[in-house]
Amino acid sequence: MNNKESLVIFSLFLPFLAFVVASSDDTLQQGAILTSSSYLVSAKKVFTLGFFSPPYSKENYLGIWYTNDSQSHPVWVGNRNTPIHNNSGVLAIDNTGNMIITHNGGDTIELYTTQTRDNKTATLLDSGNFVVREVNSNGTTGHVLWQSFDYPTDTLLPGMKLGVSHRTGRNWSLTSWLAEGVPAPGAFTLDWDSRRGRLIVRRRGVIYWTSGVLKDKAFEFIGKSDPRNVVYDYINVTSEEEEYFSYSLIKDSRCTPEGRKAISGWMLDYNGQINDQDRPPIARVDLCYGYKTRGSGGVYEGCELWEQPTCRNSNQKFDLRSGDFGNIDEESSFYDGNSSLGFSDCRANCWNNCDCVGFRNDGDTGCLYWRGRLKFYQDNSDVSRAQYVLISESSNKRWERYKWVVTGVVSASFVLLLGLFCYLRRKFKQGQERDLFDLMTLEGQMNTDELENDGNKGGHDLKVFSFACITAATNSFSSENKLGEGGFGPVYKGKLPEGREIAVKRLSQRSGQGLVEFKNELILISKLQHKNLVKLLGCCVHGAERILIYEYMPNRSLDFFLFDQTKREQLTWERRFHIIEGIAQGLLYLHKYSRLKVIHRDLKSSNILLDEDMSPKISDFGMARIFEHNVSEANTNRVVGTYGYMAPEYAMEGFFSIKSDVYSFGVLMLEILSGRKNSSFYHVDRPFNLVGYVWELWKKDAALELMDPILSGSCIEQQLLRCIQIGLLCVEDRALDRPTMSDVISMSTNDSMTLPTPTKPAFVTSSGVDESDSGRQPEIYSVNGISITAMHAR
Repeated sequence: MNNKESLVIFSLFLPFLAFVVASSDDTLQQGAILTSSSYLVSAKKVFTLGFFSPPYSKENYLGIWYTNDSQSHPVWVGNRNTPIHNNSGVLAIDNTGNMIITHNGGDTIELYTTQTRDNKTATLLDSGNFVVREVNSNGTTGHVLWQSFDYPTDTLLPGMKLGVSHRTGRNWSLTSWLAEGVPAPGAFTLDWDSRRGRLIVRRRGVIYWTSGVLKDKAFEFIGKSDPRNVVYDYINVTSEEEEYFSYSLIKDSRCTPEGRKAISGWMLDYNGQINDQDRPPIARVDLCYGYKTRGSGGVYEGCELWEQPTCRNSNQKFDLRSGDFGNIDEESSFYDGNSSLGFSDCRANCWNNCDCVGFRNDGDTGCLYWRGRLKFYQDNSDVSRAQYVLISESSNKRWERYKWVVTGVVSASFVLLLGLFCYLRRKFKQGQERDLFDLMTLEGQMNTDELENDGNKGGHDLKVFSFACITAATNSFSSENKLGEGGFGPVYKGKLPEGREIAVKRLSQRSGQGLVEFKNELILISKLQHKNLVKLLGCCVHGAERILIYEYMPNRSLDFFLFDQTKREQLTWERRFHIIEGIAQGLLYLHKYSRLKVIHRDLKSSNILLDEDMSPKISDFGMARIFEHNVSEANTNRVVGTYGYMAPEYAMEGFFSIKSDVYSFGVLMLEILSGRKNSSFYHVDRPFNLVGYVWELWKKDAALELMDPILSGSCIEQQLLRCIQIGLLCVEDRALDRPTMSDVISMSTNDSMTLPTPTKPAFVTSSGVDESDSGRQPEIYSVNGISITAMHAR
């Protein structure tokens, strides 16, 4: 019987099979079907299996993805070589025991075939493995006959293998997608070199990158200095039957026996980069060009040498630019519509052709090339015309020669403009905000011509929205959509036309903050990308309106739960520790691992937002300052921040550094452990703040009394005491005595590490702030240039 006959017979029984369902949500029984509108979900709901369409594609594929992130990249694709051209796909185990995909208009796709007619089932496991087992006569399942882990696509999950089975002759390796929306095999492969004990990435067979040798549980070129990568436990097995590499995640087992479920998946993308969820990239293979091995410690580590065209040199590279080539004729441009060509193929083909001066690939297949002696005309007004242009870094030497002269002219012009601004400010107070924004435009920080186009990208790769779009999204800033109000102004919930929910922060005319803070946050946060930092989606500038648009956080801010007698019950010990850990990771990124060294300066519970999983995201960067990475501290005559969270050297002398944020983190950590505000303590003899209260308990060896009563009986006492001790270390009086955020993470994750003994912290007594007025809003106090925000209970 051929495939077409099987499809006809199977379709006759389809109406009857539609009523047959699996016995559980994670298992497909023989005779049951899975359609494009149904799914299998693993027992603990970690993974989901079903049909999906990639971005920018109408094709359908059978895939597996993380249940809590349905928009993420699938970890496995069953029919990557044979896409379904409609949503008619049906997965089933037929009456002969074969697992097949049938669909209208195409041949049957066989995932598993067998010669036996024994009853079989297919189960999606919490490991992400999809397995076929035989069913015994007593109803129990037997050994595994087939598993998706033996057929990896572009993602390596914990427990999967890279290597070879000498018993079956099977090779386990990853192959990238061809393009972002095309799961077909692409240019890059990831293999395990068992002879030398290393990982290898090849592009069309040529070695581009290696991990270096696996030694002492670490690879030579995979993030040795990054403490966020200690979550991996590498496994290297060599036996007569098989040689392979695998990895697992080191579980976080605090408070509960099973621990908090972490997710991971090493994905080899179509550019050759190896990513793992929200963690830092494991390998930047896309930055390898093959001329020389780059210096140690950088993202170029592990790049291999290979032969280059004689017409190319190490000063040349392709740069993505917006504009057009001039003087184009029929021979100057050439389009190759080969469906097997992805982005890396376009780049390699153009690089190897000495006449090629540029190329374009729109994230799909096929390449457009430009050849000959063409001149490129830059035009930043239309990013849709961006293409990769061959440039020579040496061509910038003329600019190097004159840059100091240009810098001097620009600086002088800036001084003149600043003087003009000051004059206009005194003369036209009503036009203050307009003038400042004009100054921002003249500084080149923002282009007002770009600020009226919905969804188009403006300065710093941010989307800019029209005021009409934001007005419609927030129902004209209605009170029903208002989420709250801070020092910047009111915050509203909105929904974009495509259905995405957003948070809209609107600068108030009465705001204690102003356009300087607006500009600071707009420019700064657009450069920062981390899972524990709130994501800025874009901005809107319209007349006097200054608006920031963020991702929407459904669980609002930490203080909304922490200081509410009923809602705080949702903050279990496991969630509180998860929140503390997330804030620490976000601060570590700001202080050490971002492109900019950032001091937040206003870390507090109301500036910690919580997503749908109660994961924390640091927000409100209006007060933040940028440091050079070799600068340790700075001084300011304008102290900004919130009462009770500011470090003593900052509040009293204006000195701030990363240790200032550490102090604020310590106060916040103690608030999370106790469920009480820093300024909510009052003693009959003398006033205390939270820090002073904790210190008194610590001295009396009664620190456990700090614990939020709601947590009673849910935690191991030693873990809570360790957290309290870390919090006290963070609020030490001298900045030098406080740990760094890297130290904090090490101390909180390594229970065997001996902690220093805390000394008397700063500000152990409060100034007697009365918080009885529960309806008061935040106030700004300014004395001799010092600005302090005092937050009162709501």
